[in-house]
Amino acid sequence: MSVDHRTVDQGWLADLRASLADDFATQTARLRELTELNADTGDPGEAHNQAALLVSTRRNIEQITGALNRISDGTYGACEKCRRDIPAERLEVLPHARFCVPCQEKHNR
Repeated sequence: MSVDHRTVDQGWLADLRASLADDFATQTARLRELTELNADTGDPGEAHNQAALLVSTRRNIEQITGALNRISDGTYGACEKCRRDIPAERLEVLPHARFCVPCQEKHNR
């Protein structure tokens, strides 16, 4: 089953938008917290963990923002490469998906 990005259920889309907005707020708060905790403990392992958490949180924020932008401009659910509809199952698991599975596999190479 695919989500036709041109006729997607508006109620579902509104729920998704709200969920993504909540995730955005959570990730933004996490980023603020991680940035404020930038105290140097002298432990290189801890510094590495902190840097990895910052990168991961920023990536999450970018992915959420991208999904929200695609919802706003009406392209949510369309593969950015081939323009085919992304399967609903993929979007349920990965709501910020930008590509269908075949295009994602090509993109990762």
